[in-house]
Amino acid sequence: MFDNLQEKMLSTIKKIKGQGRITEKNIEDTLKEIRLNLLEADVNFKVVKKFIDRVKVKALGEEVLTSLSAGQQFTKIVHEELVQILGGDTENLNVRGKPAVVFLVGLQGTGKTTTSAKLALHIRQRLKKKPGLVPADIYRPAAIEQLKTLAKQNNFPVYNTQSGQRPEDILESAKKWATEEMIDVVLVDTAGRLQIDDELMDELGRLKKIWEPGEVLLVADAMLGQQSVNVAEGFHQQLGLTGLVLTKVDGDARGGAALSIREATGVPIKFLGTGEKVAGLEVFHPDRLAGRILDMGDVLSLVEKAQEVIDEKEARKSAKKIARNEFSIEDFLKQIHMMKKMGGMESIMKMIPGMNQAMKGMKGMTPPDAEVKKIEAIIQSMTLQERRNHRLLNGSRRLRIANGSGTEVKDINKFIKQFEEARKMMSKMMKMGLGRGGGFPGMGGRSGGRPF
Repeated sequence: MFDNLQEKMLSTIKKIKGQGRITEKNIEDTLKEIRLNLLEADVNFKVVKKFIDRVKVKALGEEVLTSLSAGQQFTKIVHEELVQILGGDTENLNVRGKPAVVFLVGLQGTGKTTTSAKLALHIRQRLKKKPGLVPADIYRPAAIEQLKTLAKQNNFPVYNTQSGQRPEDILESAKKWATEEMIDVVLVDTAGRLQIDDELMDELGRLKKIWEPGEVLLVADAMLGQQSVNVAEGFHQQLGLTGLVLTKVDGDARGGAALSIREATGVPIKFLGTGEKVAGLEVFHPDRLAGRILDMGDVLSLVEKAQEVIDEKEARKSAKKIARNEFSIEDFLKQIHMMKKMGGMESIMKMIPGMNQAMKGMKGMTPPDAEVKKIEAIIQSMTLQERRNHRLLNGSRRLRIANGSGTEVKDINKFIKQFEEARKMMSKMMKMGLGRGGGFPGMGGRSGGRPF
């Protein structure tokens, strides 16, 4: 979502970093470019003006102009002000109360129902509380069935909303249900509309009086750009929003909504949603997103994702195998599955400082995730014995694997060679005390910078 903005911002900042000395003139020129970059990214013009004014005041200070590392100082200022327009501090979900009640509101098609399930998973995994789902969108029977299906797939308690029930009756009955089920956090998936109207707002107002929520979260489509800011302002005026969930941030939107919506509405962004899977939700950290935009990476989020999917016992086993040079292709397949749970190779690389730009310099090469998919197909075409002992792979076996994976024998040969080289390298590093985790961080070999 932020790729275009990131590329332009980095290009602009690189120019000022490359100049021997920073002056008022080149700061003015740089800020003009940044202003244009932000406007092209669909950031609200009032937000852009505030941002540029604040950066200008700081950048023209004596401390920056006389600094030996003025380019770095300027980047630091831009980062700090990006953090401020994104909201400053991370805003946690309010789950106080027994049960705590969260309303999810928004227009149709923003991903509200899927977000309800995503939030339930977050509450169970990260907050260690028991979530319960209440389908209250009676105008879309499909939404009720979708939420029930998601609840069943992920073992979430769900209130059994029946067709013909009024939203008010659903909430009244759900109170008793939540008590009986000992729910800690009730998530109410409310009705949406194609656009804001008085009927919808009146209904939501009545529901708030029946069961006062600690959180009213607007689920907004990041792909709508400035329109999502207008929607947020409309809902906030009528209902008093406590937070925002921006969905579809993995799309090709220009990113302006995320950069505008907090400053324009005063309502904090609490979560970012990606994809359709229930694991596709992350807590919104303004400082981390600002770091991603400026290609400073987001190592903290990477560590958190790793902690969620890595089994410590398995990690220790892998570390011992690597040290003894016994790490097998079967073990490596487990690492691939773990990496996919973390969002894939490209997602991981984007969180490492400087890697996003490095990836752009590899445009002629196969995308990392496509390369991983190819390797996975090769491994899955092997027998279990072959995965555990790749020395069994003679010519006829390699031909069979190539035919089974839709690749060529030369691809099998290349993978085995890279695997053996990487295994030896990792074993040496472990013996030298350089690697202590169970991860298998890339099979660099001689692949020209590719992950495998």
